[in-house]
Amino acid sequence: MLVIMSVKLPVNLADLKARIEAADVYALAKRTPLELAKGLSKQLGRNVWLKREDLQDVFSFKIRGAANRIASLTDDEKKRGVCAASAGNHAQGIAAGAAHYGTKAVIFMPITTPPIKVQAVHARGGETRLIGDSYDAACEAALDYAKESGAVFIHPFDEIDVIAGQGTVGKEILEQMPRTPAAIYAPVGGGGLISGIGTWVNALSPDTKIIAVEPSGATTFKTSLAAGQPTTLNIVDKFADGVAVKMIGTNTYDIASRVVNSAITATNDEICAAVKDVFEATRTVVEPAGALALAGLIADVRNGKAPDGDCVIIISGANVNFDRIGHIVERAELGAGGEMLFAATIPEKPGAFLNFCRALSGANEAGEGSRAVTEFNYRYADESDAHVLVGVKLSPDCSREQVLTDMQNEGITVADLSHDRLAKRHLRHMVGGRAGVDIPEVIYRFEFPERPGALTDFLINLDARWNISLFHYRNHGSSTGHVLCGFQVPKGDAKALNEQLVSLGYPMVQETGNVAYRYFLGG
Repeated sequence: MLVIMSVKLPVNLADLKARIEAADVYALAKRTPLELAKGLSKQLGRNVWLKREDLQDVFSFKIRGAANRIASLTDDEKKRGVCAASAGNHAQGIAAGAAHYGTKAVIFMPITTPPIKVQAVHARGGETRLIGDSYDAACEAALDYAKESGAVFIHPFDEIDVIAGQGTVGKEILEQMPRTPAAIYAPVGGGGLISGIGTWVNALSPDTKIIAVEPSGATTFKTSLAAGQPTTLNIVDKFADGVAVKMIGTNTYDIASRVVNSAITATNDEICAAVKDVFEATRTVVEPAGALALAGLIADVRNGKAPDGDCVIIISGANVNFDRIGHIVERAELGAGGEMLFAATIPEKPGAFLNFCRALSGANEAGEGSRAVTEFNYRYADESDAHVLVGVKLSPDCSREQVLTDMQNEGITVADLSHDRLAKRHLRHMVGGRAGVDIPEVIYRFEFPERPGALTDFLINLDARWNISLFHYRNHGSSTGHVLCGFQVPKGDAKALNEQLVSLGYPMVQETGNVAYRYFLGG
């Protein structure tokens, strides 16, 4: 018997361009402004234009794709209603579209979804069902509901009509720009936005480079490019939750792999710094994903890879929980290179602490100093040495190299912790003690989905035979909780402990050898 395998054909880009041109989005979406950011332009040495999708009524570009897809529904489909899975922005777009076109919307969202996004869906008349710890779990539930109820499932990024709706962003950019842009930087999660923009811009302005920007902990596009096909990530950093997906879409990968010129990444600290830059340029606080494209441009400029000429940045959204803002502010200076965090060892003897403070401030013989200290943590260690954790604000007159040189000139041993996760996420917020030297201690850093009861579940699942000697947890308003935990292993059975912790299924890293731990918390 002859078996014919079905082969998925590539998306026809000419057809997609025609769909973008005909997209029905403006019953719900705004034609958002394209603003020249004069301060950023001067800072980065090229014209920087901000495409303000954060100014949509749902504070995100997602309204475009949702509006276009729902506008295409038949009367019978509208009677059946629509459903979707989303961590927030697509959900608001679907709820708004459904209300406008008179159909029912049921949105499946992870339990970890920020409350501001759940409440926004309710405010627009949508029904929400919180399922699972991830988008994938919510999506599976939404697909099951669609089969059972007959509702039309609308994918957040991998449907052609959704992609076409997002592509109107690119159409507007070319209409609004006074000349041909050298590059357009766009955030990438599922790939719908950059696929639509890239398709339109490639057809009408082929000299304009399309630059995809992803968080360094959620590189679904770069990973898929390297593999030559859509590839699932094992672990996704959910800090920039608007782009935190495990796998790019099948259609969006096919399109993006043909229309994107390069794919780059930005760290969480760089994203936080970009949030600050957007605020200073617009007086608007955007979500991490909303500042991701700017973080990419800044990284390209720093690395000498940014194209000359006009660069357009997609500010994709502003749905950020208020309680996350403090964490973003805290990390912004480190991400911009405006602050350094370091550990110093000084002798426990008279005058040593005064010498350290003078070196720290950059004081001259008259005692005048100019350095701004952002953080200072000290705890007695033993009779011979003291360890100090310090944050210093950097400036043209106060470089990282100069701080380290001044410390070394005083005979002070220094460890730069500016890029140490444990130090930034946990240590700087702890008033620590030390484990007894007679009982070995091992340290682990964990991540778990941030939902009601998650921390309690984590603690309950720890085997009671292991004595916890250190514990730090801090809620940043994110969808992911972070815990630093120390365990005593009196019988030297560290291997058994590790096996038990692996069985919990949480992403984890052993940090016993971490320099920040050894300085301030180790036995």
